[in-house]
Amino acid sequence: MKSSRTTNSIRNSFASTMLYIITILMGFVSQAVFIRKLGAEYNGIRGLFSNILSMVSIAELGFGSAIVYHLYKPMAEQNKEEIRNLVKYYKNVYHVIASIIFIIGMILLPLIPTIVGEVSIPENIRVLFFLYLLSIVVSYLLTYKRSVLYADQKNYITNTVSGIFVILRSLVQIAIVIFTTNFVLYLINQIIFALLENVVINIIVNKNYAYIKKLSEANQLPKELKRDIVVKVKGLLFHKIAGVIVLGTDNIIISMTKSLGVVTVGMYSNYNMIIGQVKSLFANMISSLTASIGNLLIEKDKAKARKIYQSILLVNSWIFCFCAISIYCMIQPFIKLWIGSEYLFDNFVLVVLLVNLYIQGMRQTTMAFKDAAGVFYEDRFVPLIEALINLTASVALVKVFGLAGVFMGTIISDLFLYVYSYPKYVYKLVLEGSYFEYFKLHIMHSIVTLIICLITAYISSFITVSNEWLQLVLNGVLCMTVPNILYLLLALKLPEFEFYKNKINNILNKGK
Repeated sequence: MKSSRTTNSIRNSFASTMLYIITILMGFVSQAVFIRKLGAEYNGIRGLFSNILSMVSIAELGFGSAIVYHLYKPMAEQNKEEIRNLVKYYKNVYHVIASIIFIIGMILLPLIPTIVGEVSIPENIRVLFFLYLLSIVVSYLLTYKRSVLYADQKNYITNTVSGIFVILRSLVQIAIVIFTTNFVLYLINQIIFALLENVVINIIVNKNYAYIKKLSEANQLPKELKRDIVVKVKGLLFHKIAGVIVLGTDNIIISMTKSLGVVTVGMYSNYNMIIGQVKSLFANMISSLTASIGNLLIEKDKAKARKIYQSILLVNSWIFCFCAISIYCMIQPFIKLWIGSEYLFDNFVLVVLLVNLYIQGMRQTTMAFKDAAGVFYEDRFVPLIEALINLTASVALVKVFGLAGVFMGTIISDLFLYVYSYPKYVYKLVLEGSYFEYFKLHIMHSIVTLIICLITAYISSFITVSNEWLQLVLNGVLCMTVPNILYLLLALKLPEFEFYKNKINNILNKGK
């Protein structure tokens, strides 16, 4: 079981990494073509509609996470009947959810011009929103069978299929933008590829798990199992609401702030694309361990689970320290070369964005354990407090600090999770560790990250050349070497580092 768990974790992480690198590169090309051909207004509308529809998707209620959690045990036991019953239930629920999302979207349709504000594009803004809405609804209608692959630690399959379709979709969209500059065709293409991706994943699942092909033969779930799912979903509902408010309102606040507007949304979307893609690349590496962690927690060895948590947290901190300082040193010259200096933000806004990146990145380890343990209901009211803090702080601080104030609100609300929710409901409840140990770990990693980032930024200030391409390359070399060497030197004596040394030695000894 252990070797299988390790193998699947490596596959999931490797597939996530490779495909994200490719899709990131495609995304940069696609974004550059889009901005140059269609302009900042269209780019801002894309970002704004994505935020609005992420809020509408709250109707999903967290059923996906609840179903995957309940699939871990029957998948491990190869209980095919229970797996099939759960998938059928998931399908029925998601069809209802798709209908609800469509209805909510149609209710919002008349309000869209008010939310967007003044724009000069020729297309009907409501038609564009309707096409965005359709792409979301289509994805919900056919996505239910993915849960089987997630629960069976086969994320690499869904990641591979998604990556391939992202590449194909991007290529077609680039062609549409270059040859037609038609935003409506661009969105229709998005709908078609969302549909095709889910069809392909369904075919793969049907082929590899033939027993769920005929869901008509599935039975109703037992009442106690439905009741447990509903309890989990009740807890997840609050998490969904908070996630939507914390991550889904930024563009709306920016768009509706007179001094900023939809063009600023478009500028922010460029930074958000780079930072978001980097975050997703490495966050997926950690979240892909969730099924393996769920398998680990079944063993009930709390000391071992804490050791794994601490070891993953070390890598988590190392990764996002590297990400934060690399983006700080490279994003400004990159954007200047990529789409032009007129799309640059000042350094203060950038620093706030990167503090936000590190804090959210460091959530990944705790969230992986939380999801694997099925802790959805116990902390159900915490996200509402988080969301209230975020919205209040962002609206207040945008008046004082402008654009940076929007993201300061997110940072403040995230810190509430770190000091209350995560230690109480994950480190104490799931892992049976102490509050002192939890805070010691996170404070230590934060201090190490701050020191390394300051040293690297200070060194980079002395490396300046007139050639912008050479500047980008030099900054890249600096970021690949200095922060990683410093982190390695500081981590060498940690027991968490010993864990990885032992793992590597075991692998090498087996190969002899």
